[in-house]
Amino acid sequence: MRASDLLVKSLENEGVKYIFGVPGEENLDFLDSLKKSKIKLIVTRHEQAAGFMAATIGRLTGKPGVSLSTLGPGATNLVTASAYAQLGGMPMMMITGQKPVKKSKQGQFQIIDTVHIMEPVTKYTKQIVFSDNIPSLIRQAFRLAEEERPGAVHLELPEDVAKEQVDQKLVQVAKVRRPIAEGKAIKQATKMIEQAKRPLLIIGAGANRKQTSKMLKQFINKTGIPFADTQMGKGVIDERHKLFIGTAALSENDYVHCAIDRADLIINVGHDTTEKPPFIMGKNKNQQVLHLNFFAAEIDKIYFPQLEIVGDIANAIWQIKENIRPQKKWDFSYYLEINKIINAEIKVTEDLKRFPLTPQYIVEETRKAMPANGILALDNGMYKIWFARHYKAYQSNTILLDNALASMGAGLPSAIATKLMYPEKKVLTVAGDGGFMMNSQELETAVRLKLNLTVLILNDNAFGMIKWKQHSEGFKNFGLEYKNPNFVKYAESYGAKGYRVSNKVDFPDILQKALKENKVSVIEIPIDYTENHKILTQKLSNKKCPK
Repeated sequence: MRASDLLVKSLENEGVKYIFGVPGEENLDFLDSLKKSKIKLIVTRHEQAAGFMAATIGRLTGKPGVSLSTLGPGATNLVTASAYAQLGGMPMMMITGQKPVKKSKQGQFQIIDTVHIMEPVTKYTKQIVFSDNIPSLIRQAFRLAEEERPGAVHLELPEDVAKEQVDQKLVQVAKVRRPIAEGKAIKQATKMIEQAKRPLLIIGAGANRKQTSKMLKQFINKTGIPFADTQMGKGVIDERHKLFIGTAALSENDYVHCAIDRADLIINVGHDTTEKPPFIMGKNKNQQVLHLNFFAAEIDKIYFPQLEIVGDIANAIWQIKENIRPQKKWDFSYYLEINKIINAEIKVTEDLKRFPLTPQYIVEETRKAMPANGILALDNGMYKIWFARHYKAYQSNTILLDNALASMGAGLPSAIATKLMYPEKKVLTVAGDGGFMMNSQELETAVRLKLNLTVLILNDNAFGMIKWKQHSEGFKNFGLEYKNPNFVKYAESYGAKGYRVSNKVDFPDILQKALKENKVSVIEIPIDYTENHKILTQKLSNKKCPK
């Protein structure tokens, strides 16, 4: 068979269902091989979006999503998506084309050293030179992409190699059990928790990558230890749980940090230093941190845990849960008091139900409209902080946000991939006008695929988060405002349904209607971001934690 046939069969062997991308002439043999495969090619309108889609498949399944591009500019367009997957802990594979490497390269037209460009943003990058190696290269790349910490991998397929005849067997996919924490370390951790007076559990990104929910819930229910989570740890435990105190949407100085600062022991599960930190060590000298993760901590001046438990998270939690004895001296009354303050803080009062809509009102109505298993894919912008603080997630990976690379333009592609994986679930993406326009062309992809998908565009005609920062730091308003298209007509031009919210009463009804449409729906919402400075700057800067 051709080498390109062997590559496709190797991908089938790994269980690949979709490949997202923008092919070029260097991919023609691969395309011809893919034509005979059960793998579905999803042609996107930009390689960056293809990479975001592949990364999202990895995030949702734990198995690498696959993206495809040609050489040169096609390959460089994947770099941002590769960094997104690499920093976000999402397994993803990129396959890029290249001119012939064993004969004339037609000069240097479009030729760049893609393999070395990918080195800083991947776990593994390699050019396929010998077609006999394809099965082992694919197996190695997939294994590395999936292993903790997950991330991006890249293979370059030159067109002359793709055409070669090859006779090679596939490599069997073998499951590998993750190492578990050593018994002595478990005893140390158990003793550390039992000796604390005010232990507090924080659930981070790593806990959302594997099925840790069951064990964590059993641990919380047995011990009664309250918990908070990070932006990327939302939903591992249902946030309606009576012991949930809040999400650390900011690194410090929010109400949840009153509880974090009061803890004498933080049980930090799945902490990932690539995620914006949920707390900063060093302020409380009497505080200890127990790091519990698949890998050892990366030590820096704001994170230096006193004890590390390295191994499979779910197993480690189970071992501690089996050995721990709840202590009468534990005092969680302060955490429960903070929980009441936070619930009062996120409650939407009548003065917040105004027009243009406030972030708090948008979050509240969105939560009401979405079912428990509905999936919210957030782009990156000011609203992400509001959703992280105020939107309660009921299940793992039902709020997809990126707090690692924090790239704009990922929301719509992520939602498209999510809907392909879970066609039976409601999927809603929320984007600012700036982030939406960075990959808005993928509306055509969503319409072509006949997806039932809803898009909220929060329109302030500006880069709202940077505008907030500019204001908070005392700079004059400059360089962050622009004009937008008519989003209703823009959506309709792609064959989607367009809506514009023109008053506060309309929004809930429009949202419900759009979610019931059996097509792509786009809702433009004028947003009032004056709450950013009022709440996130002024109020939180002057807040006082209860004694």
